[in-house]
Amino acid sequence: MKKDPEVSCARMIERQLERRGIVDPRVLKAFRKVPRHLFVPKECQEQAYEDYPLPIGFDQTISQPYMVALMTQTLAPTEASKVLEIGTGSGYQTAILAELSGTVFSIERIGELSRQAEERLRLLGYHNVSLKCENGMRGWPQFSPYNHILVTCASRTIPLPLLSQLESEGRLVIPLGGPVTQVLTLLHKQKEKMDLKEICECAFVPLVEDD
Repeated sequence: MKKDPEVSCARMIERQLERRGIVDPRVLKAFRKVPRHLFVPKECQEQAYEDYPLPIGFDQTISQPYMVALMTQTLAPTEASKVLEIGTGSGYQTAILAELSGTVFSIERIGELSRQAEERLRLLGYHNVSLKCENGMRGWPQFSPYNHILVTCASRTIPLPLLSQLESEGRLVIPLGGPVTQVLTLLHKQKEKMDLKEICECAFVPLVEDD
């Protein structure tokens, strides 16, 4: 028997998100609305709401639901936010951000993933998203500064172009560390001061330094 996506989504939110401390009602509402099963390959759709990442091709993955929620809650975008996302991937995190933000600019270096994500987001009616196929290491200076920047791939350090494109009171969330494990980190700019806060250990595909 096929799983009902609505039932699976509701179970995911209760067991994987709320029980682990995802409490922001706007984040939970976004997770209820965005159909995660439409952002994974057809052969993986039955597993879309399970508590682990899934392959999306090209040696890339869609992160586990909890990690997407934790990163989003930590980023804390508002309805007026201009958000830059590095690593569009399947477009699922992009859609979550689009539900919570004013505008989202998302960069993906793999052309086919970017095209697939653009098609999904268009079919689902997201008009506040702009996508670009390029190396995310350089950011998207044309529309900077950004209120929030979310990096969905791991880096040993925070790329300087991203720091320069973050507004003076902005927030940036990024996995920092080596190729195997990293620490999800929040950088909060406060004018000339930058506060760093470690959130949790994590494991992401690496940010490619240059193509």
